[in-house]
Amino acid sequence: MPKYCMACNNSLVKGEEMICLKCDYEIPKTASHLDKTNFIAAKFYGKVHLQDAIAFYKFTKSGRVQQLLHRLKYHNKPELGKLIGRKYGHELMGTEVQSTYDLIVPVPLHKTKLRRRGYNQSAVFASGLGEVLEILVNDHALRRNVKTSTQTRKSRIERWKNVDNIFVVPKPEEVKEKRVLLVDDVITTGSTLESCARALLDSGCKSVGVAAIAAAK
Repeated sequence: MPKYCMACNNSLVKGEEMICLKCDYEIPKTASHLDKTNFIAAKFYGKVHLQDAIAFYKFTKSGRVQQLLHRLKYHNKPELGKLIGRKYGHELMGTEVQSTYDLIVPVPLHKTKLRRRGYNQSAVFASGLGEVLEILVNDHALRRNVKTSTQTRKSRIERWKNVDNIFVVPKPEEVKEKRVLLVDDVITTGSTLESCARALLDSGCKSVGVAAIAAAK
């Protein structure tokens, strides 16, 4: 395990795990689960009906949250995603979110990217979240059929076109009549989650909500 904070690079002291207590306290959180009409939900208005749209951290360019996400995705730190999932799970325990969902489904990576990275960052986050909230995780419920180019630096329309109709539900019976919490690492425009949510709802889900490690305003 690393002996320095994944967010600020300072040394960890005894009892700290991957994120120091100072960062744990200071990194801005959205508290979006307390407000159904939060800024994340507004991204999906008129596009797809969601039960919830929530995220743990507020994302800012070049901030500590971006550093955490970069380490999670590109520095072979799957345990960081699981830790953040557990932290968010503890924040959501006892709330309406915990009692609303039957299944947690991570946004899938294309198989070539999954092979290269070795893990899906959204799936490890989902694992930690499901462990604490005691909600079953199904990381095969969705499949990404097309390898897309990165969403970074794309406009809202370009992002939507990049992910439109690329997700499928291989076994609709696994999600039929289920209340699904769809999870991703970061929400910017919301186009990827919108496309995933449509695929799940078209396959017979009772309802879909979305949750992420972080969201940008």
